[in-house]
Amino acid sequence: MTLATEPRLADPDALYEALMAAHRDLDEAASRRLDAALVILLANHIGDAAVLRAAIARAREAVSPAAA
Repeated sequence: MTLATEPRLADPDALYEALMAAHRDLDEAASRRLDAALVILLANHIGDAAVLRAAIARAREAVSPAAA
């Protein structure tokens, strides 16, 4: 399995709204815990360490100072 990076969500705006709603009324620490719990749940669902490493690397590149 390889990391899928092409758009696959039928309604990405609805997912974004659901994520924002989940964070509503949380302080920064609780919001970070929510993100961490979601990452762990989705990583477990994916279950492929190579794909997860590729996703981590891709996400890191997206937020690295060189990307800005």
